[in-house]
Amino acid sequence: MIDINIVREKPEIIKKSLKKRQMDPSVVDQLAGLDEKWRAVLTETEVLKAERNKVSKEISKTKDKTERNQKIAEMRVVGEKIAALDAKVKEIETSLNNLIAIIPNILDDSVPLGKDETENKVVRQVGEKPTYDFKPLPHWELGPNLGIIDFEQGVKITGSRFYVLSGAGAQLQRALIAWMLDLHRRQGYLEKYTPFMVKGQTLFASGQLPKFADNLYRDHEEDLWMVPTAEVPLTGIHMNDFLEYEKLPQRYTAYTPCFRREKMSAGRDVRGIKRGHQFDKVEMYIYSKPKESMLELEKMLSDAEQTCKELGLTHRVVQLCTGDMGFNSAISYDVEVWAPGCDEWLEVSSVSNVTGFQARRANIKYKDENGHKDFVHTLNGSGLGMPRTLISVMETYQQPDGSIRVPDVLKPWMGGVEIIDNEKK
Repeated sequence: MIDINIVREKPEIIKKSLKKRQMDPSVVDQLAGLDEKWRAVLTETEVLKAERNKVSKEISKTKDKTERNQKIAEMRVVGEKIAALDAKVKEIETSLNNLIAIIPNILDDSVPLGKDETENKVVRQVGEKPTYDFKPLPHWELGPNLGIIDFEQGVKITGSRFYVLSGAGAQLQRALIAWMLDLHRRQGYLEKYTPFMVKGQTLFASGQLPKFADNLYRDHEEDLWMVPTAEVPLTGIHMNDFLEYEKLPQRYTAYTPCFRREKMSAGRDVRGIKRGHQFDKVEMYIYSKPKESMLELEKMLSDAEQTCKELGLTHRVVQLCTGDMGFNSAISYDVEVWAPGCDEWLEVSSVSNVTGFQARRANIKYKDENGHKDFVHTLNGSGLGMPRTLISVMETYQQPDGSIRVPDVLKPWMGGVEIIDNEKK
């Protein structure tokens, strides 16, 4: 959530950011108008309450019955006005909060201008695209041929955009998750195992509600929602907490399945398992001192890249332009891996500095070395996301006979399996 003080004192900063995002900046004027109205009504209410308190003290000291009754009658009218104004304050406050909740984070000045994802900036590529003396197969052929991916079973069980991993395919995905969690622990993150369902309040705190309500799955009988990413419960861990300055930064990692309706991506990436309603992801999350959050962003990006490097995957880093930035983000980088069978780059991580945007919604504060209270900065990034990491591993390590060689770092989790051969045999 943006700081209301910026709306009051420097609204042009928010307007400039919204224009970069190709959004209507007039919402800032609407917000300023509501805020001015709210403060005016609140002031009027406080004046009347002060008057009532003053007269109430006078009433207790008034001995003349007629005079006392008159003051009581006058205060009854004042009380009715206060009740009406209190209701008006709450009404305006609700409208104010609803409006400010849909305004995205203010972009960092370093974010490159661009209309959409086609104008994102490639920062670097690490490794060359692998070459083969045979035509590499895409995973939607490779997996079924080996009997490790079954699309028909997924559709039979649930419907489109679901699939079943079998045998060494399921084992390979589990190995990736376990290895990545262990890697992030070595990188300095504390592993968390969090609920896969959260309250609506937690989703609001993380910036998912109300903006992305249509893209989430929920239990309509209770206020429980399936997590779209571990970022949500990792934000919720410290809702309404006061973090100790000396203990910042606090770095967490967690695995969760993720559930998204994917309404905003209808028709995209429909082949194979690139995009589904359910997928697994290992998340990195950092609570940082504001003045150190950009350094923490560099660390998180480096940690995501190390994951790709140790897996032996060709990857590149892409800085998102203004027209492709997420709602919460002030600055973001995507990490993409090369999938030789699909013949395309696949995003496996988006690393973002969210500044104080989530912390303000979640009321997560700290006290600096001078005793000043402020909101912490939060950062998040996939480390990495499935199934695209799985896709790249399968397609990168495929052999001429259609088998898949297991990357060295994953072998300890594969129970002695070094080559994934035909599970149908």
